[in-house]
Amino acid sequence: MTVWTKRVVLPADQPAISIKEQLTAWQVPRRIRGNFRMGRRILLNGVYQPTSTRLKPGDVLDMTWLPADFEVADSHYVPDASQPLDVLFENDDLIVVNKRKGVKTHPNSPGEDGTMMNFAQAYLAEQGISAYTVHRLDGDTTGALIIAKNPYVVPMLNQMLRDKTIKRTYLAWVCGNITATSGTIDAPIGDNPADSRTRTVNGPNARPAVTYWHKVHTVYQNTLVRLELATGRTHQIRLHMKHLGYPLVGDPLYNPDSNYSDGLLLHAAAIQLPIPFTNDVKSVGAPLPPTFPRNLRK
Repeated sequence: MTVWTKRVVLPADQPAISIKEQLTAWQVPRRIRGNFRMGRRILLNGVYQPTSTRLKPGDVLDMTWLPADFEVADSHYVPDASQPLDVLFENDDLIVVNKRKGVKTHPNSPGEDGTMMNFAQAYLAEQGISAYTVHRLDGDTTGALIIAKNPYVVPMLNQMLRDKTIKRTYLAWVCGNITATSGTIDAPIGDNPADSRTRTVNGPNARPAVTYWHKVHTVYQNTLVRLELATGRTHQIRLHMKHLGYPLVGDPLYNPDSNYSDGLLLHAAAIQLPIPFTNDVKSVGAPLPPTFPRNLRK
């Protein structure tokens, strides 16, 4: 049976909190914390201790996960080494890669290849491990994408995405001359009954959605904006900027009249990421691809 283990040596500035409090701070899900306790699968300095036990600097925690801890424990992406993986950051638990334009994040059917997860699977197979999806970027969106190297950090990272301790910054070219320097778009996003491929503001099953934008500069009636998300809805940036009156350049869904030849101009430029099981925060930048101009031509 496959098991996953993690050893953490607590740092010199480790606060005097309990094992339970530390696991909670690391975003280990409550159900798995209970499994650790019932199965005595968390050891402090080599010995099982109640999770109320206080920690001190230099203590060693050993955690063991079993397949039953996860809804989906195994990853079965077909390895595809046809394209090299542009790795921006890597540690024992995750990689951050620079996603290419026109490549899907993950397959939609078993056996499919040619996606970022297939390329990651081929890369990680050399380490004898599997790739796990954390989040996704639209096919034509480029930039920083987090991929997990084991199943146990996936729920931790997903929680960080939900509570926005993982901060993602995007760059986008939009149509029109935005005169204001910054703003906030607060517009719920729901389904579009007329087109399942798209979403609409205040559509059925709408959920809160907030986007912060900042103007960088304007060139030939197109504006470069920097954006941060307070929520993570499908097509949020694309739909919110259209709702504001400035649809993205080259967006085939929300700006079909745009005839920009290189397609959608949306780039996940940076991720600020709390590193699991540590107190460290890592900022990872993704270089602009050749298809994303610093200045649009006429």
